[in-house]
Amino acid sequence: MFFASDNWAGAHPKIAESLAREASGYAAAYGTSDLDRRIEEHFTALFQREVAVFFVGTGTAANSLALAAVAKPGGVTFCHSEAHVTADECGAPEFLTGACRLVPVHGPGGKMDKDALSAAIGRYPPGAVHQGRPMAITITQATESGTVYSLDEIEAIGKVARDNGLPLHMDGARFANALVALDASPADMTWKRGVDILSFGATKNGCWCAEAIIFLKPELATEMPFIRKRSAQLFSKTRFISAQFEAYLEGGLWLDLARNANAMADRLRAGIDAASKSRLAWRTTTNEVFAVLPKKAAARAEAQGAKFYDWPVPAETPDLLQTDEMLIRLVTSFATTADDVDRFLAMLA
Repeated sequence: MFFASDNWAGAHPKIAESLAREASGYAAAYGTSDLDRRIEEHFTALFQREVAVFFVGTGTAANSLALAAVAKPGGVTFCHSEAHVTADECGAPEFLTGACRLVPVHGPGGKMDKDALSAAIGRYPPGAVHQGRPMAITITQATESGTVYSLDEIEAIGKVARDNGLPLHMDGARFANALVALDASPADMTWKRGVDILSFGATKNGCWCAEAIIFLKPELATEMPFIRKRSAQLFSKTRFISAQFEAYLEGGLWLDLARNANAMADRLRAGIDAASKSRLAWRTTTNEVFAVLPKKAAARAEAQGAKFYDWPVPAETPDLLQTDEMLIRLVTSFATTADDVDRFLAMLA
C-alpha cells in the first residue's frame, strides 16, 4: 500500500530487460551511439515533427536546463504558485539559469489563470531595467494538484506566450498520465497548442532514471549541448538512458503504464467517494488523489503499513478541514494493484 509517490515504485521488467541487454559489449559514448540516435528519431516520429532531444538524469535537471536554454540577464519565468519548479526544486532553476527569477502566478486547481498570467507579465514593461524582463512561461502537466490543463487551456496559455514573444515550457514529469487522461496525442498536447520545450518524464512511470528535454523548436537548443555538459548532466554511457526509453516507448508501453496508474487512482477516488468518513478534497483525473480523512483513520492506516504524505491545505480552500481532519495525497503508479487499493480503502470503512 505504497501511495507516497510514484517515485517509490521500481522499474518495469521490460525496462530492466532492456538495460540488461545493453550491459554487455561496446557503444559510442556521450549520446553518439546508434541506439541514442534511434531514440532521438523515435521522439521525432512520436511528436510528428523534427525535435532536438537531450537526455538528463532527473526532472529537476530537465526543468532547470530547459529554462537555462532560454535564459536572459535579468530574466523572469512565470509559473503557477504551487508548481514543482518553485516549490520543490531547491532553487535549482534559479541557480542554473544564472539567478533568473521565478514569478508565481495564482490560479485555481493548480493551473495558471491566463488573465492573471497576462497581468503578471504586464508588470514588467519592455526596457524596465530595474524590474527585469520576461523570458519564459512554464506550466506543469499534470499539475501538482493532480489536475490537467485541457487542450484549450494550454492553447490559451500558448497564445499569451506568443503575444508576448515568450517560449512556453511544459514540465511533463507526469506527461503520460496527463496524456491518457485527455486521450490526446503528444503533438496535440504540446506544439500544436503552443508548447516550445518539454521536460519529458519517464522515471515516475516505470523507468529507473530516464528524463529528456525535448525542444519542439530545435532552434532554441543551440546552446544546450554546452549547458548540459557544464551542468554535469552529459552522461558518458548515455545508451543506458536510451535503453530505458527504447523499452518504454516500444508498443505504447509508456501509455499502458500510465493507464494502470490512472485506473488505480480512479478506483481510489470511487472508494473514497463511497466511504462515510472520508471525502475527496477536489476532483483529479490523473494518478494523484487528494483526500480528507479523520486524523484517527489516517493514523490507523499508517500503523497498518499504508504510506502517503500529509499535504498542506491550498490557499484557495482555507476552510477545507475540520479540526479532527487532515489532508493527504495518495499517488498510484504503474505497479499499483487493485488489491493495494482495496486494502487501503478497507481501512477507511
